[in-house]
Amino acid sequence: MSAGPVLVVGAGLAGSEAAWQLAEAGVEVLLVEMRPVRPTPVHATDRFAELVCSNSLRGDALTNAVGLLKREMESLGSVVLRAARESAVPAGGALAVDRERFAATVTELVTGHPRITVERREVTALPEPPAILATGPLTAEPLHRALEELLGEGSLAFFDAVAPIVAADSLDMDRLFRASRWGRGGGDDYLNAPMDREAYERFVRELLEAEKVPFRDFEAEAACYFEGCLPIEVMAERGPDTLRHGPMKPVGLTDPRTGRRPWAVVQLRQDDLAAEHWNLVGFQTKLTRPEQRRVFRMIPGLEEARFVRYGMIHRNTFVNAPAHLDPFLRIRKAPGLRLAGQITGVEGYVESAATGLLAGRLLAAELRGRHQAPPPPGTALGALVRHLTARRPEGFQPANVSWGLIRCPLELIHIRDRNRRRLAQAAAALEAIREWARRLER
Repeated sequence: MSAGPVLVVGAGLAGSEAAWQLAEAGVEVLLVEMRPVRPTPVHATDRFAELVCSNSLRGDALTNAVGLLKREMESLGSVVLRAARESAVPAGGALAVDRERFAATVTELVTGHPRITVERREVTALPEPPAILATGPLTAEPLHRALEELLGEGSLAFFDAVAPIVAADSLDMDRLFRASRWGRGGGDDYLNAPMDREAYERFVRELLEAEKVPFRDFEAEAACYFEGCLPIEVMAERGPDTLRHGPMKPVGLTDPRTGRRPWAVVQLRQDDLAAEHWNLVGFQTKLTRPEQRRVFRMIPGLEEARFVRYGMIHRNTFVNAPAHLDPFLRIRKAPGLRLAGQITGVEGYVESAATGLLAGRLLAAELRGRHQAPPPPGTALGALVRHLTARRPEGFQPANVSWGLIRCPLELIHIRDRNRRRLAQAAAALEAIREWARRLER
């Protein structure tokens, strides 16, 4: 073991998970979080693992790659997944959380661990090893600059988007209907605002003409978006039917008042346990606040909507991981330092927490004198490592976990039914991750 506590910088999803895994393995941890000493442009509190975008951790079924990733993490004692289960809200086939209760639960669990000491201050220079940097896509400038100097090149960048949230008591429930697509989950977990063709086309026209918040000068050169989280107006620019084949698709939904499928649908997902706040699913945006009020109040049932939070765009940064990270998430030029979270080049809440889990587990094993290989590529965790370290550095971009990243065992490739094959893959992956953990802990 190290002579003193291991430093983990950043108490977001990845940092909280890394600190927890180290502490659970018997390692003393110093977890440093700069909020509230230095706030960020998007965080509203000083709690750990605060979710600033959606409240959804995406699909929860084992036939879904992120569903498998969740099960693998839970088998390894993930504190983030534990808190998510305890703060879950209805969301059909997805796992969504009451974001305030979720952050409060992570904060309580992590700060209450006897082997974790928390300090609130900004880290402005690269720390002495061993350490894990989990400072996220909004890494403060001094540390970002120190990391750039070490790596010898600037970080890549893209823009992430946040969807607006509206108050339930401001919605016209007579114009909305409750349903989940295909009746998944509880069958009525979402509020749905149906649109006919005329209303949809009018909405798209106004959306395209609405005023957007301009990029600042330093942002304009890197004005690219992550494809998995495009602003609603950027999607609309790609064609008149893009939205109704994307976040406004009516497939799997029937309006009970007409008995027919609407032309388009806006879905609202519960954002808190009290069901007082509802998130406009897929409506991340760069519209100005007045334009959000004007355009989004064109949605049936939202004519008098009160916005609890407006949508926004913020810049995310990440390193070119294949060029700079080894399969243990260590920086090649400074192997005593590990990266975890979105700064590594993964996208998504669960994926960010997963890299924190891996960084913590691998470092704990290293401190015990064990140098076990990362999880095998047939697991979701191993697939993330392969994405970060085995791709060509040219054109590297963030990615969510997907079945396309997870290596399928040869003996399962012949299974033609996709769901049967994925369930078989998931079973094999869960056994493989349990065996990996057993070897790591010997």
